[in-house]
Amino acid sequence: MSRNATMFGRDMTFLGVDPCTLDEPATYEGADVVIVSAPSDPRHGDRPSLPLRVDAVRQLRVLDAGDVGTLPEGTAGTEGTAGNTAAVAEAVTRIARSGAVPFVLGTDRTIGLSAASGVARQHGTGRIAVVHIDAHADTGTIRSGHPHGHGRPMSRLLEAGAVRAHRLVRMGPCGGWPLPGTQPDGPGVRSYPMTEILTRGLDACVDEATAVAVSDCDGVFLAIDLHVSAPGTTPGADPPGGLTSRGLLDTVRRLACEVPLVGMDVVEASTPHDYADITAFLRHRVVLEALSGVASRSRGDTWRPARPLLVGRGTTV
Repeated sequence: MSRNATMFGRDMTFLGVDPCTLDEPATYEGADVVIVSAPSDPRHGDRPSLPLRVDAVRQLRVLDAGDVGTLPEGTAGTEGTAGNTAAVAEAVTRIARSGAVPFVLGTDRTIGLSAASGVARQHGTGRIAVVHIDAHADTGTIRSGHPHGHGRPMSRLLEAGAVRAHRLVRMGPCGGWPLPGTQPDGPGVRSYPMTEILTRGLDACVDEATAVAVSDCDGVFLAIDLHVSAPGTTPGADPPGGLTSRGLLDTVRRLACEVPLVGMDVVEASTPHDYADITAFLRHRVVLEALSGVASRSRGDTWRPARPLLVGRGTTV
């Protein structure tokens, strides 16, 4: 798991943070957060976080471990999707074992199985909760003949016992049940479809989701699929509807502030449909808001969603 970027010239890292190497634990010993599969970003990102008044990259020790090599789904033998699952899970387990929080930037929701499983290995089977924010439930039975397919990661997590059903919370459109080869949320899974979010309000649903997620568990894994955002902010997304980008960012920031975050993945940046890189910028901001929430929680701040942004303007971050 060497740093693939070094083969292609300049070694870029997320927000210009320092690099580390997964094969050398000493390079990320004492880190707060380690990012894998990071995109190339400029040296200076949009920070600090105005709502939280924190510069996460200054306050936390954030490192970038580069890419974990993956192969296309369907590759024969033990490679392909199953091999990718094992490789990413091993990388995440190494990071979690070091005491850092792994942030995984992936391609599709299949990565979520690897990332959450890797965290569960460290914290104990059934001892973590998952908050899954997605346009689809991903609780299908099989997809294109693949047991590890794109529509199955949440089912696989439950089947393996890595996550208990009553500790899985999902938010977002359901994708139009029933779909071929899928089944509705299983017993114990708490789901907040858009109809409920619009009726009760996002804040009320997040209040309840947070209470469910932190009940009798050691930490929370946050699984973010950018397809949960409305098609206007996520080109190529389906189904219609979903959270606004602001609603998504507010939710991520709040959860990172209020729950003991043990891992996160952000998937489905829609490159083929997104000539203006809207999803890339949205993913960048999701990660930054999560980092800001972790930093705010680490210094003992209390989440105050109604706090005016300009109160105390001019103070040092």
